[in-house]
Amino acid sequence: MSTAMKRHPATVVAHYTALVFLAVACIAPIVLMFATSLKLQTQIFTNGINFFFTPTLENYREVLGEGSFTRYLMNSLIVGVVSTVITLVLGCMAAYGLARFRFMGRKTIAYTTLLLRTVPLAVLAVPVFMVWSQAGLINSLSGLILLYVAVNLPFAIWLLYGFILQVPPELEEAAAIDGCGPIQVFYKVVLPLIKPGIAAASIFTFRIAWNEFILALVLTDRATRTLPVAASLYITDIGVDWGKIMALGSLIAIPPLIFTFIAARQIITGLTAGAVKG
Repeated sequence: MSTAMKRHPATVVAHYTALVFLAVACIAPIVLMFATSLKLQTQIFTNGINFFFTPTLENYREVLGEGSFTRYLMNSLIVGVVSTVITLVLGCMAAYGLARFRFMGRKTIAYTTLLLRTVPLAVLAVPVFMVWSQAGLINSLSGLILLYVAVNLPFAIWLLYGFILQVPPELEEAAAIDGCGPIQVFYKVVLPLIKPGIAAASIFTFRIAWNEFILALVLTDRATRTLPVAASLYITDIGVDWGKIMALGSLIAIPPLIFTFIAARQIITGLTAGAVKG
């Protein structure tokens, strides 16, 4: 009899009850954000948290009707996609070098790269602003992309390093015997086998670059703002336009969700492929 069948019914009920509460806790803020985006400002302050109301798309019409939305969307897409691609390319090569080449201190470097990612982004705002000002990278998308690559690269290297270690070196040796050079071995043997790791690293990198607010607020101007920074424009001296903020927040959440679902298929495919018997 399997372990799952031996469990006490009360334990099973408690287990699934906890999962339901966890799912509700995760989904509730998203549902509340979307529901608020469908309310007028008067409804938000008079009714409070109330899911029984007459929905309206007025907030979405006003947010999408502003000419700046398209520019902010393109800025976010450029920063998110380009920084993710650069991070994955550099991360794969650095992780492969740490996993396969023997040199002094390689394990120390491999296991301490993650410590760099533990530094809060807010702490970097002032020093990065000073350095970027001297380098002429303020108010440019290239400066923001370079910063996000630097922020996300340590985690990508650490994650991909673990996946490359799981690839048997014998496969690379067999490919080399068949006439593949080092670059061909890397691209034709190693990369296809670590697709789940690449997918996980891409999800993490893209979501950070897409949703990050503090550094983008400090390093951008009117022409280079990203969508999270644009949401702060609805906080004025008059008050906070919660309807438009929630509408823009709902729109901001769509691309990461789509990207996550697409990339997650590679993770599932890689996990299930290893469970299939030959």
